[in-house]
Amino acid sequence: MPKNRVLACWIGHNDMRAMAATLPSPHQEEILRSLGGPTPVAGELGPIKSLLQQERFDEIRLLSNYPPTWEEQFADWLGGAVSVNHVALNNPTDYAEIFVLADAELARLKAERVWSETDLAIHLSPGSPAMAAVWLLLGKTRYPATFYQTYKGKAWVTDVPFNIAVDFAPEVFRHPDAHLQHLTSLSPGEIEGFEQIIGNSRAIRLAVGRAKRAAVRNVPVLILGESGTGKELFAKAIHYSSSRRAGPFLAINCAAVSRELLESELFGHAKGAFTGADRDRKGAFEEADGGTLFLDEVGECDAEMQAKLLRVLQPPDDADPCHRTFYRVGESLQRHSSVRIIAATNADLTTAIHEGRFRDDLYYRLAVLTVKVPALRERQGDIPKITAHLLDRINRQFERDEPGYRHKSISDSAIVFVQRHHWRGNVRQLYNALLQAAVMAEGDSLIDHDIADAVAEIDVEARRDTVLDQPLGEGFNLQQHLNDIHRHYLRRAMQDASGVKTRAAKLLGIPNYQTLDAQLKRLRIDDTWQ
Repeated sequence: MPKNRVLACWIGHNDMRAMAATLPSPHQEEILRSLGGPTPVAGELGPIKSLLQQERFDEIRLLSNYPPTWEEQFADWLGGAVSVNHVALNNPTDYAEIFVLADAELARLKAERVWSETDLAIHLSPGSPAMAAVWLLLGKTRYPATFYQTYKGKAWVTDVPFNIAVDFAPEVFRHPDAHLQHLTSLSPGEIEGFEQIIGNSRAIRLAVGRAKRAAVRNVPVLILGESGTGKELFAKAIHYSSSRRAGPFLAINCAAVSRELLESELFGHAKGAFTGADRDRKGAFEEADGGTLFLDEVGECDAEMQAKLLRVLQPPDDADPCHRTFYRVGESLQRHSSVRIIAATNADLTTAIHEGRFRDDLYYRLAVLTVKVPALRERQGDIPKITAHLLDRINRQFERDEPGYRHKSISDSAIVFVQRHHWRGNVRQLYNALLQAAVMAEGDSLIDHDIADAVAEIDVEARRDTVLDQPLGEGFNLQQHLNDIHRHYLRRAMQDASGVKTRAAKLLGIPNYQTLDAQLKRLRIDDTWQ
């Protein structure tokens, strides 16, 4: 049975010029004036249509950051099964930005079909050299593909005579840290703006290194990490080490504000817009003008708010990437501000996108650059230093409230307990346990039993978070909960088996790898173990 042939590529300027040459004069002039460059010769087809004249594809997937009306005209001009994914690309030479967009498109394409029955082709000619380089990287690794090029109406298969896994990966694995060395060479305390981040482990150095590099670019950053890992601390560090440090830093917890009031919190409102609106009020996008707006728990926004965020995060054509246009609630006057967006979430947005709970286009606008804040279990070597820092903060707080208070210290046995405990709430839970132990302990030195007793008290309330004690009622979905558990164990097995399905099936007690493969596809688990 022949495979389904799918072509993926960017739409380039030469493609748009060729299409524009076929349009009526006013539309043609508008596009050519905007693009600049030479006027196309009559009959010139551009790279994409030249290839389609000579090769047949069952589906054509195009990435584009041109105006949507142009994209529609281009798809009609090509004809056939064409889909255009409009993306927010600020810089066609930014490898990181291009990689995120191209990788997401190919991942989405792969998730939609039986990959073994798909023949992927990638057209290298349209777009910038950086786009071609990213396509080569992806097509030689995660998404094996046939490469095409075109020139002056001729099209051919391009043989790329190297294999990254064979020719280059062994060298990387012989020196596995070399490619990350530039991100981990300094500890947080040595980097301006990041002094408040405690620790010296490789995991925290890598996170801080990525955050520092992200800080210098005025593009959105998405901070990922479990609850209590310090995502807001990272957001502040990015702001204070950026060119916007003199401007305001404003944080909004999207999960803590009711959905009825969140729009007003973000965009402001006019007097009389709703009950209780007794005066005009600025929102966060105005208050943070010239600075940074931190949207914490952005994954909790409902569909309506996601659509509104999507609109305000799209800067006008040719505008600064931080330029925002919006309306106050109950007002028709368009307002403007310059705000850099940093968002954070502890939710699995990839799963939320697959399940229709989060917009993929909003995700790609927020996640131009991503920073993953490690959990405490990933940085156990930092725990003694973090514990000492938190206990010192508690001692100073108690000293202010209680003159004559005697500072608490922490024993070696307590440090051992703290390092061995699985802190589900990460630094926040550790702080609460130390706080309770400092209040309840009789001696001046906290011992392991003091910490253990505090953890036991805290975990009485935390039991609601365990697998078998999820709160029932509004928001609970049994099938979704069971699917999350199912995904967890499938991912663990695939990781432990290094991606070998027969071995993973055996670990899970599944009779054969075909059954496992069907479950992986049903739950849309794709290469998460790599």
